[in-house]
Parts: sequence; C-alpha cells; structure tokens
Amino acid sequence: MTEPATATPYSGTIPAQPGPRDVTDALPGRPGSTVEPENPEDTVGATTSVIPGAGPSASRPGERATLRLRDGGDGGDGEPARYAPEWLQLREPADAAARAYELLDPLRIRLANLPGRADGFVIHDIGCGTGSMGRWLAPHLDGAQHWVLHDRDPYLLHFAAVASPRSAADGSHVTVETRRGDVARLTSDALSGASLVTASALLDVLTRDELGALAAACAGAGCPALLTLSVAGRVELTAPHPMDQEITEAFNAHQRRDGLLGPDAATAAAEAFAEHGATVKLNPSPWRLGPEQAALTEQWLRGWVGAAVEERPELAARAGTYLAERLEACAEGELRVVVQHTDLLALCRPVGGTG
Repeated sequence: MTEPATATPYSGTIPAQPGPRDVTDALPGRPGSTVEPENPEDTVGATTSVIPGAGPSASRPGERATLRLRDGGDGGDGEPARYAPEWLQLREPADAAARAYELLDPLRIRLANLPGRADGFVIHDIGCGTGSMGRWLAPHLDGAQHWVLHDRDPYLLHFAAVASPRSAADGSHVTVETRRGDVARLTSDALSGASLVTASALLDVLTRDELGALAAACAGAGCPALLTLSVAGRVELTAPHPMDQEITEAFNAHQRRDGLLGPDAATAAAEAFAEHGATVKLNPSPWRLGPEQAALTEQWLRGWVGAAVEERPELAARAGTYLAERLEACAEGELRVVVQHTDLLALCRPVGGTG
C-alpha cells in the first residue's frame, strides 16, 4: 500500500520534468506545438493538443481528467496512470484563487481544539498530484505540520515531495512523506492519528461506495476533512452561445460514466459525512478565467468540449465550429469563463468525543 519517501529540499516551484519546460510550449499555435486543423470539426478530435489530464485521452477513451483510481491495482509494478505535471502546474494558480477561504476559520478552530502533539498536526493529502493543496494550505495554518502525501503515481509524488512547503503561517516546521497506493482503498486505520484529511478535484471521480468509504474512514479516525474543487456541473461563458447548455449537459453525463459521481459529488459527500454525524459546510469555489488565464482556458475548453463529444459523438460537427469560435475569442482576449466548483469541510466527531 505504501512506499515512504524522504522529501528533498524545497525549491519554490515544481521542478523541471520531461516534456515542455514551459506549459505554453505545449499549446497549439506556439513553437513546438500541434498545428491547428483547418477543418473546425477536426478541432475537437485534436486530442494531441490537450495536455494529459485536461481532457479525454486518445489512447484511453473515457479516462478521467484526474488520477485513475481503479483499473490497474494499487500501484504495483505496472506503469501507473500519468497526468501531466504541466496540466497540474497550469491550473494551480486558478485553484488557489478559487479555494473557499471562508472554510479556513472553522478549520483552524477545530485544529486548535485538538489535543497537543509534540510533532504537530498530521495532515493526509489524498490524491495529492504535485502537492498544490499543501503549498496552498500549509502557509495558512499555524503550528508544526507533517504532511502525508498519497497518490498512485510515483512520478507525481516526486514533484509533490520536492516542491513541498517548508514552514507554516507562524514559521513552524513543515515536513512531508509520500505514500504510493490506491486512494480509494484508505481505511480509518490508515488515517489513525490524522489531524486532517485533504483532497482537491477528487470527489467527482469517486463512486458513491468509494465516497462512503472515505467518509467512514475519516469518521472512524475522528478527523476533519477539507475536500476542495469538486466540479459542480455549471459553466458560464461570455458571450452566451446556443451550444453552451448542450456541451455542459454532455460533459456532465461524461463525468457520470461508470457510476462516478461527477457534478453530484459535493452533495453526495455532504450526505455521506452527515450520516456519520459530521457537521458539513459547503462553499462555492469557482474558477474565474479571463485573458490572464488564456493558456488554462484554452486547455480547459479543449478538454471540456472533447469530453462532451466523446459522450455524444453526434455533436462533433457543430461542436468543432463552436470550439473554434471559442478558441478564437480566447486568443483575442475576449473570452471569460466561470467554472463552478464546490469546497466541502466536514467536521467529524473527534475520537473519544472531545475537541
């Protein structure tokens, strides 16, 4: 289940990795990138111009744009799914700006009421990717922290460890370890001693049973959970287009494939944690994308429309024209997008009834 690792010194950024050094080098219309198709209909099928993780994979139709939780075991000797660090790096500033700061105060209050620990708080980050949650949250919390980073992909775990923060809000020490394994199989025993469980963009790629198991594990360990950036299934683009709703509905159906929760995840999570007696708080955490986020918007558009067409192939011709128009508006700095997400804080009852 686990492979502990020692973090190397923090360099302040995600380290260099195979592939484009600058994520914009991988985008269409830039040096070294895929050439734009002349036929707008082909725009949707140009999956090679989508950074892995931003949209459907040409080699694995239907694969989710986050870490794979099933289909391949728990990270043994087989090659794990890789979701490009370039994509996670590209979305990290938008994620940080979107996160619901309103949930931090009730979280701080709960953590302050925990019994003192010589080694500080122990925080498990589930499906950590390149570690963006730790880079955002650790500097917002006082006190020494030990982060346990969980992911199936050792490639991403390496970056998460190297780029982990070194200090808390009050200057206290922050340490980190990595654990490779299937995050859908966590138990309360694995979370024993945890002060907090965190995750980003994870709930929507769980089934209801997997979500129930996560809620039960957190409740069994008596620790709160901060679960952020679950897709809400609502998108607003300027200027409105007749196909916006069709693409949204097809994308949402794609997210619900194979019993995954997709845009129903936040509501289902609130219900699952409440069944275990947790106090649950939900807050919106929308991406707000404008000209300054054009590279992210372009990749998100391609992935969003690509997933919709994969779900409803009959949309391909019209969706190709739609995407070409949206990409042109994005390139000209005229497109603004709000992608709705939801952040959830579940304050589980502490073990022993205190806190």
